[in-house]
Amino acid sequence: MENHNKPEGERLQKKLLPRHISFMAMGGVIGTGIFKGSAETIGLAGPGVILTYLFGGLLLLVVMGAIAELASVYPNRNMKDFVRQAFGPRPAFIVGWLYAFLMLSVCVIEVTAAGSFLRYWMPGVPLWALSLASAALILGINRMSVESFGETEFWLAGIKIVMIIVFIILGAGLLFGVIPGTGGEAPGLVNYTAHGGFLPNGWLSIFSALLVVMFSYGGSELIGLTLTEAKDAEKVMPKVVKSFILRVILFYTLPILVICGLIPWDELAGQASPFVQVLEATGLAGAAHIMNFILVTAVLSAANSSIYGATRMLHSMAAAGEAPKSLAATSAKGVPTGSLRLCAVVLLLGALIAFFAGDNLFPILLAVPGFVVLVVWLSICLAQLKLRPQYPTRPTFAIWGFPYVTALTALVLAVIAAGFVVDPQNRLSIGVCVGVLLLLIVWSVLKFKKSEA
Repeated sequence: MENHNKPEGERLQKKLLPRHISFMAMGGVIGTGIFKGSAETIGLAGPGVILTYLFGGLLLLVVMGAIAELASVYPNRNMKDFVRQAFGPRPAFIVGWLYAFLMLSVCVIEVTAAGSFLRYWMPGVPLWALSLASAALILGINRMSVESFGETEFWLAGIKIVMIIVFIILGAGLLFGVIPGTGGEAPGLVNYTAHGGFLPNGWLSIFSALLVVMFSYGGSELIGLTLTEAKDAEKVMPKVVKSFILRVILFYTLPILVICGLIPWDELAGQASPFVQVLEATGLAGAAHIMNFILVTAVLSAANSSIYGATRMLHSMAAAGEAPKSLAATSAKGVPTGSLRLCAVVLLLGALIAFFAGDNLFPILLAVPGFVVLVVWLSICLAQLKLRPQYPTRPTFAIWGFPYVTALTALVLAVIAAGFVVDPQNRLSIGVCVGVLLLLIVWSVLKFKKSEA
């Protein structure tokens, strides 16, 4: 039963609790970027990649603070609405579609990663088949009611958070010999400097790893889309953001330190996750199987959050007349079924790409959402800079150091994005992103020119 007549805020039911929102955003952040992409970032910068994650975490802190502040002033609006309030319909149209593109590409990446992890046990099964099976499961979860979805994602995200904590404790014990491993003597701090130093590829390597790190942290802004389905969003959002930031940084930096300490940075390779490789290298093969199971759960959770982000943004745009009206269709449970069908088509296309590209698909896709995250974060910072002087009410949460901190963050994000556009190593991925961005700009000009005529 489809429901087109109710206003958007009524069609999307306000059933998400603070713990649902926090864990959903955690689910979006702690996924392929840390469990699989960490092998690439460590390969680029060595143990010094920890500085890249800390730097990215500082940028994330400002962006999330801006979202929390805007949410306290403009209740029942999402981040696309903030951009519209600041700059008008054209930029909001571009950012909305760009974010939907981001979430859809992340969905494909996460289910592809799930397929690659499943091949640890089923090496004879093609990647596309395992990815397609993972996509079917995620689409089924997203057809549940909003409350049931939030509860399911809460437990899925909870599993991987517990896993990371256990990994950190187990890894630290192996690192310093508190827990005996069968891989030889405890390495201690040797691997941080023994293989070319802390920054074996130089200081610039910190920035070369930034694109993957930005992808890793991307999904945090998903909090900005839960606002229309959250109870008392303007009150709970600042609290959620404050606790969320610390968890994200700790859950990235500490596991990376453990990985780089237990196994030399230049030996991390292959299709398996660095987490599994570390446990195998220390002789804990049984634990590696358990870890791989949890990794599959973890990336499916991230895919789950990404599908949520894509469907809510597409639904919001359709309700505003900025996307085909069919994408605004919702079920009696408040599920945006029209948008979910489009996500199903995209995931099917992703499986077809995996059929042709095979194991080469992951590194090709990884840079796409990293660049788009930079653009979306930049738009959030600029919206907060523009709107702060004209707030209709006093915010219950205000970002510190305004306007200097926000302006500096926006400048850094713009410089990073420009740097990756001119980097020849990212030519294919960035070419796709710039092409999509130019297409959306042209589309927005034609669309709103027609409506203004």
